[in-house]
Amino acid sequence: MDNNPAVHQEMVTTSEEQPQQNPVGCNKYHRLLLVVFSFSLFAAVLGLGVYSHLQKTAEPWMSQWKSVAPPCLSPACIRASEHFSAAMDPFSHPCDYFLFACGTGGSSTSDRRHRVKEISDEDNEELDKKREVRMRRETDVQGNSDGWPVKFPDRKTALLKTIKEILEAPEEGVSMSAAEQKAKKYFKTCMDAESPEKVGSKPFLTLLKQLGGWPVSNGWNQTDFNTTLALLMSQYSTFPFFNVYVGSDPGEEQRASDQHYIQIDEPHFQFPIDWNSKTQKSKANTRYLRSFYMSCGQYLELLGVPSSVTTQHCGLYVSLATTLALASAPLHYRLSQKLLYNRFTIQELQTLAPAIDWLACLKATFQPLPISQSDLVLVHNLPYIIHMSQTISKWQVQHEMMGTGPLHTYMIFSLLHTLIPALDSRFFQTMRNFSIASGDTQEEMPRWVRCVQQTERGFDTLLSHAIRERHAQKGAEELIHDVYSSLEKKLTDLIWRDDRSSAFILNKIKSLNPRLSTKTNNLSHAELNHLYAEVVLNEEDFFSNYLQMLVLDQKSRSRLLSHGTQTDGLSITPSISGNDIIIPVGMFVSPFFHSSYPRALNYGTLGSLMAKDLLHLLLPDIHTQANNPESESMSIWSHYLSVTKDPGRVDTFSLSCSEQQEIWVQYSALQVALDAYKKSFTRYPEDSSLSGLSYMHLFLSSFTKVTCDIDSYREFMPFEPSFLVTVLCSNSHFCPKPLTCVNKSQSYPREMHQSRTLH
Repeated sequence: MDNNPAVHQEMVTTSEEQPQQNPVGCNKYHRLLLVVFSFSLFAAVLGLGVYSHLQKTAEPWMSQWKSVAPPCLSPACIRASEHFSAAMDPFSHPCDYFLFACGTGGSSTSDRRHRVKEISDEDNEELDKKREVRMRRETDVQGNSDGWPVKFPDRKTALLKTIKEILEAPEEGVSMSAAEQKAKKYFKTCMDAESPEKVGSKPFLTLLKQLGGWPVSNGWNQTDFNTTLALLMSQYSTFPFFNVYVGSDPGEEQRASDQHYIQIDEPHFQFPIDWNSKTQKSKANTRYLRSFYMSCGQYLELLGVPSSVTTQHCGLYVSLATTLALASAPLHYRLSQKLLYNRFTIQELQTLAPAIDWLACLKATFQPLPISQSDLVLVHNLPYIIHMSQTISKWQVQHEMMGTGPLHTYMIFSLLHTLIPALDSRFFQTMRNFSIASGDTQEEMPRWVRCVQQTERGFDTLLSHAIRERHAQKGAEELIHDVYSSLEKKLTDLIWRDDRSSAFILNKIKSLNPRLSTKTNNLSHAELNHLYAEVVLNEEDFFSNYLQMLVLDQKSRSRLLSHGTQTDGLSITPSISGNDIIIPVGMFVSPFFHSSYPRALNYGTLGSLMAKDLLHLLLPDIHTQANNPESESMSIWSHYLSVTKDPGRVDTFSLSCSEQQEIWVQYSALQVALDAYKKSFTRYPEDSSLSGLSYMHLFLSSFTKVTCDIDSYREFMPFEPSFLVTVLCSNSHFCPKPLTCVNKSQSYPREMHQSRTLH
């Protein structure tokens, strides 16, 4: 032990000094803690502020998904509610919803069998019980006998029904234009099935006499061939030996040209034609020539022609028709041989096919426009045109001295087929019988559909104007802008394979201007009345009304050639014209769109349809130059496989190119439509709904239903389109809860087990 006093004193001193240093260290430590605490508090406050801001921003969306929106009670909404029910809510019964969304409610039995996977007897029993419960639940809500909401009509039928409603609407006195009154009168006389029966074949025979008769009966004045042909083309929209119409040149799309040209094509033949791919020649199908010959005799009998001359004239008619058909060719062959859109001046065409007086015929067809020898026309099958000219010249020489006039007879038969819709039912039934005998299995078109199509053919400008005025005024332009803006954003975010392709395609997309309809729909009532001023209709004479409709059809062709703008008519899909993407007003009809509908319904149905149409329109450029379509579709396919695990399945399946493409289009359309709806909802948070569905439920149900019921591309989907809702919910916060139902959420096509295995 050290007893040194100095050392002891030092130890005491040191021990006494140590406590005096602790307060300084503690103060430093406390200050550091205070700084850290203050910074943490500031960060927490800042975070809460940002979170609060985001919550406020998201509040219009997130709160509405979980609550029932106020109902829409307009007449249009009440009709639309037939297509939906609260039982369609995908969040309440996801297993039933995604298994049967299309299979029971929207598809035929054969389609359903194609998509249902192989399951055990126990699974069958379980699924049958679920189907029964689901159908009973829907019956309670809707009262439908089959337990399912009313199926959407296809888009063409929906447009035809809309036009029918316009034409059948009660007259509104002075508020209805004279042009609209004429359209309604035409439709009314067309729907009168009894009027043509009273007069029989007399109207056609009277017209035939005015045209100079024909060789099968006495009194033919042997009118000039080209004079008769020009008259039939100009006044009766009849083109016996070749077809004439107006259209643009696809090769000029890159130059953003709106110019339209006269187009010359092979005609429509009344009988089936076989194509021999080895000899690359066509010929009439001999199985149907006897029926074709018999129908000729039946027409002559209806026209009162003596049976003694039937054999000769029908024999010549069939022989000439089959001879002309030898040079016809299917579209795929003409495309492969570059026979489409070949440019010639009228003078050059005259040299190549001299039997036709091309200038005289085209002048008559497009009167009062100035047509000259130097004008360009587009020819779609020059070998046929040359063969047709040679055949006409040969038959003129052979039969001129005999006086049988087969060329004239052929033209009059063509006119008869044009006018059959205006004649009594015996003529239509004769035509229908031959169609059935030649293999036509399509159901007979209802009379109202034929009458709507005829009325639209003559009054296309008026009806496009009426659809826009009644259905596409409020909200239509906004929906177009929102969808295209969201689509542009989607495409801008794609990963392109090289910068050059990216710049070219994105510049093209940004340069295109989507717009509703065409210039003619901006006409005033006075201008529309002037357009149809020369039309005088007779309530007792549908035949004369039909002839006036054909004249209107000729004027429509002339306007298209002159102005380069075309009314939508019965168009239901967008198209590109120069720098414009034309969105036809025919898309904006119920049940896909109505100004009083909840916007969730408008954007979920028409918004998604429009997005799909635009993607398909632009897809050739996008799919070849971007990486996303393939990678995204494969990612969705992998997700599908992961949630539909089957113990007996080996996960070695591939998708075809068309399936990859369509999966990407369908899912991208869902994303685009939803983003477009978000834009609209942000501007106008107030909205209504149907059938007790919330906004998001109605939007997703609308997308699923319209895709199930009417999507023509659905056949390329390897699973039900409702599954895309599952993908959307798994990749976003829009859905209130996950949509997962392993092993039961989706059916798995049995064919995939056999045809998709990779070797």
